[in-house]
Amino acid sequence: MRLEGKVALITGAGSGIGRAAAVRFAAEGARIVASDISEASAAETAAIVGESGGEATGSGGDVVSSSDAMAMVQAAVEAYGRLDVLLNSAGVSGRVDGATHEEVWDKVIDVNLKGTYLVSWHAVPEMEKAGGGSIINIGSIMSLVGYPVGMGGGFNPYNASKGGVLQFTRNLAVDLARKNIRVNCICPGYVETNMTRPLTENPESYEFLKERHPMGRLGQPEDIANAALFLASDEAAFVTGAPLIVDGGYTAQ
Repeated sequence: MRLEGKVALITGAGSGIGRAAAVRFAAEGARIVASDISEASAAETAAIVGESGGEATGSGGDVVSSSDAMAMVQAAVEAYGRLDVLLNSAGVSGRVDGATHEEVWDKVIDVNLKGTYLVSWHAVPEMEKAGGGSIINIGSIMSLVGYPVGMGGGFNPYNASKGGVLQFTRNLAVDLARKNIRVNCICPGYVETNMTRPLTENPESYEFLKERHPMGRLGQPEDIANAALFLASDEAAFVTGAPLIVDGGYTAQ
């Protein structure tokens, strides 16, 4: 049991990477607070964890709201008495229908970057009380590279938001290292989730993306959950400020 006795708060836990991480962490002994902007989805994840023999509670909330972010952290403390692990998995893409380019920019930066900042801000004091902890942020290969030619990514705020997440990770890691709080960033390739469904449902774009990954496939949420488990565990005791690239070889080209 690699997370025995630990309490983990996971944002964006209603689906995709967040849900997979909740199930994986619980299987390794962690007690889970599954948070999502959809309270029903958060409760569903908590139920799935419970059906698998784990312990979890659901918590609705918007990571862009400081009061909601604080409530997520407090839900962990009230339910389980402490907070050891935070996985900032809540995120959105730049594909927002019916919005102006400026509204899309603000939405993506708010959720992906500000949301990561706010939940971390409220989590750190509780981790200090617990004697340390692990914060895991979800970046992207787009934290490191630009979109391929032809994808029209020049004004897409997603790269800027995820690049910001990586730099926030490094800065926070240095600041918190002496407090025994590790901060790391997973940089996934394209993963088959609700967020990428508009791309994977289109046969042409799906094949294009698979070809961009040397392994010939897109990632699965469980691929990222397994990486997050390592960073959450004591096996990563000397890892902080690091981008962990999980991309099937995408950025090696």
